[in-house]
Formats: sequence, C-alpha cells, structure tokens
Amino acid sequence: MTFARDIRTSDPETIPRMPAWVIATRVETLEDVAFLSGAALTHLYHVFARDDVPQALLRDRLALHAAEACAGFSGRPERAPELRDAIHLLRPGDLPGPAGETYLAWRRAVERSVSVKALSRALPTIESCQIATWLDAGNGAPLTRTAVVLDAVLTEAPRAEVPALILADAALAQALGWDHVVPLLAAGLKRTDLRKRGDDLRLACHRAVTASAVEAARLAVDLARRASLLKGVAPKLRAKEAGAAVKIFLTQDAVAPSALPLPDRAARRLCDRLVDLGAVRELTGRDTFRLYGV
Repeated sequence: MTFARDIRTSDPETIPRMPAWVIATRVETLEDVAFLSGAALTHLYHVFARDDVPQALLRDRLALHAAEACAGFSGRPERAPELRDAIHLLRPGDLPGPAGETYLAWRRAVERSVSVKALSRALPTIESCQIATWLDAGNGAPLTRTAVVLDAVLTEAPRAEVPALILADAALAQALGWDHVVPLLAAGLKRTDLRKRGDDLRLACHRAVTASAVEAARLAVDLARRASLLKGVAPKLRAKEAGAAVKIFLTQDAVAPSALPLPDRAARRLCDRLVDLGAVRELTGRDTFRLYGV
C-alpha cells in the first residue's frame, strides 16, 4: 500500500481510533450504509498511511483472516492454527490441501502490487485475460465497483468464491489508489451473502467492508505497538543475522525457526529469547514444530 505519509509522529499510542458512531450506528438503506463504509475506509486510509504500522505484516494477518472465512464458506473446519500449519510446516514435495491452497492464494495476492500479472500468480488456474475482464467489469464509486466485480465473477463461476473475493478486494484497492490488495470483504461477509446479486449484494459489501475496516484499524494499532516493541529489543540481540530475522517477523504473520537466516539451534534460541523479552509470541502451544509471530 502506498499513501501520503503522516509526518507528525510515529508513536503507536497516537494512532486515532475508529469513530464510535461508525461502529454503533445501525442503518438499513443503501445510501446510509454506503456513507458508513466510506467513513470507515477514510479512517482506515489515514491509519494505513502511518510509518509505524507494519503494512506487510498487517496484510499477511488480514490474508489469514480472509482464508479462515473462506474455509468457513466451503464448510471446512480449518481455522487459523490449522491454516498456519498447512503452510509453514510444509515439507518439500508436500501439498498444502484445499484450505492451505486458499491461504496461499490470499498470501500471494497481498504480497505484490495490484496488477493482472500479480493476480495471475495468486490465481494460477484462471487465465490472465479473464482476470482482466472481470476487473474491468466494475466502474463508479469504489465499493460499487467492488460489488460489481464480485457479482460478475460469482455469476459466471458460482463456485469460485476465493477468486471472486480476491478480485473484488483487488478492484477496491485499485479504486482507492492502494498498490496492494488489502483483504476486507471475506471476513465481513456471510455465506448467504455470496448468493445475493444486484443491490442486495452491494448492501452486503458495504456492511462487510465497514465491519472489516473497524477490525483492520484495531489490528493496525495492535501490530504497531507490537512492532515498536520488537524494534526496541532488536539491539539487545547478539545472534548473527538477528536484524534480518527481525525484518521477517515484521512482514509475516507466523514464522517457523527454520525460515530464519540462522542455523537451526541458533534460530530456536533467538525465538525463545524474543518470547522471553515479550517481543514475539509462540503461536501453537506445542513443544515441537513451533511457530512464532508478532
């Protein structure tokens, strides 16, 4: 994501909170719901513009939430712990399974800039020309365009929920001038919403984005605080390549020690040291095959 930077401060404690009326207001008409979603996105835009928000990490965490929602849409039991294991504990030659493939698609979608080429990498089973056609289906205001793209994909390919949601979020990012996909729709939609069309789907999209923007803003504040703490303890780390390891933690939702640029034993010691310092958390609760994250 690229934004005009907030040069006033980089203190996470000064990140503004979502206005209470955006969260508490209950409205029914499309016009009123559209107003709230616009207010929520405007607030999110300014939160994302701050230097102290670890944007790649935020996108990766939102990708996990989107994959979790998509697993629920398909009736699968996998939740965040299982999705993390499916990707981060893969051995060479292993397949991640259907839920893992969904998570991989979302992670690939948020890694690179919004373009047909990048989206083709995230969705390798769909022709790039088809992706371009669907993205061009929408016009008008950002969320109107988003809903039109979602409608177009699901009308033509009713079972393609994951590609539809990724492309709808891509259309939203393009309309807002963001250079990365930010997963917002999936986590806010219900399974029944994906069967709606026209104005009913637009209404559902406005509500979903409002709810997800509130959660994304809260998550941005939390991750900014955690990132600040990790950066603060980094000078205390003596391990070689500790700086490179810290950068990995600041861009990925979960990290296996084997993914760090250190020998296995040194990587495990570094992770345990960061947990002792309160800078990262162990995410699995296991004694072996552990994963760590900010």
